Amino acid sequence: MLLVCRFQPSEVAAFSARAQRALALLTAAPGCLGGELGRAVDEREHWVLTVRFASVDAYRRSISPFDVREHVVPLLSEAQPEPSTFETLVAAVDGQTTTHPSLLTDG
Repeated sequence: MLLVCRFQPSEVAAFSARAQRALALLTAAPGCLGGELGRAVDEREHWVLTVRFASVDAYRRSISPFDVREHVVPLLSEAQPEPSTFETLVAAVDGQTTTHPSLLTDG
């Protein structure tokens, strides 16, 4: 599962510190596979926070502790208003792809 949140912060230093804290808290959770904070190369006011989880359950468990609800959830609420959680359908490592079945129903 992927968490992808895009931001346009007005205070870059404060945002960066908050995002680093969010990454530390989320990546400490069981089932978190890692995360990154990035800045657009051509439009420096655009930022992205991405975090990978082993499953939807791992993601949901990662956002339930109090310190995450206190520090991470408010930050995520400032993200651009667009979908932010995605299921992984194809993963690739070293040139090899693995297809994963969708967890969503077609209904």
